[in-house]
Amino acid sequence: MRHVEIFDTTLRDGLQVEGVSATVDDKLRIAEQLDHLGVHYIEGGWPGANPKDIEFFARAMTELKLTTSTLVAFGSTRRPRGKSDEDATLRNLIEANTAAVCIVAKSSEFQVVEAMQTTLDEGAAMIADSVRFLHGEGRGVLVDLEHFFDGYKSNPEFSLRAIEAAVVNGASHLVLCDTNGGTLPDEVLAIVADIKAHVGNDATIGIHCHDDTGCAVANSMAAVEAGAGHVQGTLNGLGERTGNTNLTTVIPNLQLKRGYQCLPEGHLARLTSVSHHVAETLNRAVNPQAPYVGSSAFAHKAGLHVSAIARAKDAYEHIDPGTVGNGTRFVVSEMAGRATIQMKADELGLEIDGAQINQVIDDLKRLEHEGYHFEAADASLELLMRRAIGSVPEFFEIESMRVITDEVRGGPFSTEATVKLWLGQGDAADRRVSIAEGNGPVNALDTAFRSAVGEAFPQLSSIHLTDYKVRILDGGSATGATTRVLLSATNGEQDWTTIGVSANIIEASWRALEDTLIYGLLHTEA
Repeated sequence: MRHVEIFDTTLRDGLQVEGVSATVDDKLRIAEQLDHLGVHYIEGGWPGANPKDIEFFARAMTELKLTTSTLVAFGSTRRPRGKSDEDATLRNLIEANTAAVCIVAKSSEFQVVEAMQTTLDEGAAMIADSVRFLHGEGRGVLVDLEHFFDGYKSNPEFSLRAIEAAVVNGASHLVLCDTNGGTLPDEVLAIVADIKAHVGNDATIGIHCHDDTGCAVANSMAAVEAGAGHVQGTLNGLGERTGNTNLTTVIPNLQLKRGYQCLPEGHLARLTSVSHHVAETLNRAVNPQAPYVGSSAFAHKAGLHVSAIARAKDAYEHIDPGTVGNGTRFVVSEMAGRATIQMKADELGLEIDGAQINQVIDDLKRLEHEGYHFEAADASLELLMRRAIGSVPEFFEIESMRVITDEVRGGPFSTEATVKLWLGQGDAADRRVSIAEGNGPVNALDTAFRSAVGEAFPQLSSIHLTDYKVRILDGGSATGATTRVLLSATNGEQDWTTIGVSANIIEASWRALEDTLIYGLLHTEA
């Protein structure tokens, strides 16, 4: 089997995306996940560029125990008209104490002459001197040839000089970078083939693409077909502007569709969990429709599709989802047929008969007409189905609730909730009343409820709300509009989402919160 190296730059290039930041602890944990996935190289950052990266490489020496991956420090060539052995950037690369380093080098005439304001001879010498110095210090040297495709199209002679300066001085990898992200797959295929023919086996050709035309994955695959043996990218496609090559897409594409070995045997099944772990660490959710690893990648809603999959798994799935650690999901909505409901019940381990299926379908159609959206609320859907078959215990019965919000002139808003409920059944039922304050209606209701049930449900201590979303369903009604509330929660082992709909936002919030608490009690050990 042909092999392709995977170089992950999530911790360097990926963190340049807007709205994402990582602590040193975050970076160490992500590196552990990347090693668990089995990528060949993990680019940790630019030592010396900022205090965070300095600390990362210092701690990595003792705290990071990599088993499959090589940690790489990133930097640049020496400065124009400088000396390699006196260059601070190169010295920081050596002091990072990684087995391999990656340096960015200008390989475009325009970038050398206009951006760096120096000559082409000096541009080539900067590459040659830097690679020779780092190689002489015992480091494996990868060279990211910045703006390579643009430079090669305008002046191929200098771009080839840049390559030769790196190769003859000991570079192990020549990484061709589509820095502006404007090159298309046919151009990548032709240019990489030219470079492969020129370099032969003297160094490994790599590819580093950005997704400005939406072609980063396609460009990377074209490069591999043309002879590249090394692909750079980020988990979940993070990166500046529109992002980098998405490794969670290009790895399975190469391995499952083209027969290249990208990860160690058996590691591809870790792809989805690592993708989601990194996303959670960086607080940037995976796109639900992301190929292979998205929650909707193997989700089926149309009744025709579901019926077909019930007979043949591959009817509407291009691979077995388990190959990448994902799974088939059957999305239930008002368009659901009997087969969809039956398969969803089987998925949940519920025994349901024909009359109950009809009841679920009728309830779905009525509720979705009112504004419910069960595709986004997996827990509320399960409770709907359980109620149809009578398998939801009556943990409690709400008698009444009240929320009061006051504003004192010149002071903050205050919110107080009162919850009256019954625990138990019949003559043994115990009436509870609780009043609690909160920083808003949902928090106050949640606090009052938990106070009321007290020691009866100790498992509530592990159930926490993680997200709260409100959507206006009929904007033409202005402040009188019907609202849809989605609540997400976790018990530390399982995550779920519930829904509530009402013209009264407090009622909608309580409906979602009540389902959250009931679902949590069903699925959390005391």
